Amino acid sequence: MRILDEACATMGYPKAIRVDHGSELVSRDLDLWAYANDVMLDFSRPGKPTDNAFIEAFNGRLRAE
Repeated sequence: MRILDEACATMGYPKAIRVDHGSELVSRDLDLWAYANDVMLDFSRPGKPTDNAFIEAFNGRLRAE
């Protein structure tokens, strides 16, 4: 949460953050932070990586390197 607060202090708070169902993104702390800062957590559908094609393409290029 500290890193998010630092980034938001510089760039402003987003309206939404797109997240998957990974353990690092499904937490009570993140949910409370988002609620307190009026940020919507937009969860992708389980098993649907195409919901976030940008990051999936990035991950593929990163693995290829």
